[in-house]
Amino acid sequence: MTLFCKQCNERRLPLVFAKDKAPLWICEKCGNFADGEDVIIREVTKEEKDAMKKRQEDFENNTVLTGEKLHRRKGVN
Repeated sequence: MTLFCKQCNERRLPLVFAKDKAPLWICEKCGNFADGEDVIIREVTKEEKDAMKKRQEDFENNTVLTGEKLHRRKGVN
């Protein structure tokens, strides 16, 4: 499975719909779903696009960033 789309050469992200099935990979630019063998299955529907946008907006609105910098622990215990 390549991480880049065959059509537009943009990055793909995995989406899991069911725990017992393999994830589908969606292209960020053209919105095609591909399986693990790099075969394009279908395109994203309008309802799916709207649902993804709503989830992203909800996350951005409900996430509070404090602005403080995270520090790494020194050494391994």
